[in-house]
Amino acid sequence: EVQLVESGGGLVPPGGSLRLSCATSGFTFRNYYMTWVRQAPGKGLEWVSLINGDGGNTYYADSVKGRFTISRDNDKNALYLEMNNLKPDDTAMYFCAAALRCDWFESHGYWGQGTQVTVSS
Repeated sequence: EVQLVESGGGLVPPGGSLRLSCATSGFTFRNYYMTWVRQAPGKGLEWVSLINGDGGNTYYADSVKGRFTISRDNDKNALYLEMNNLKPDDTAMYFCAAALRCDWFESHGYWGQGTQVTVSS
């Protein structure tokens, strides 16, 4: 059974940091692109970051570039998102997802249940 489970979210003041984790099982993790996507209250899904199978290529939305770092550990089948200098606009439910092609997430991707990040003073 394919499983993706996010963790690490919580309440943090502006300027703070969080590290999100995505534990996976049930598929050949090293062959998959992995992404982080978020959804703020009342808004649609927003792509945050992407990493390829071996971790050699990473991509970021302009809104998080320079503040967030995506990484993966293929020996642990795990994905991470280091989030620094957090802003109130970063408040959202954060989801991890896996797909064999980087444009297949919506149609053929595996998705986790999400973890809530709230940035507030």
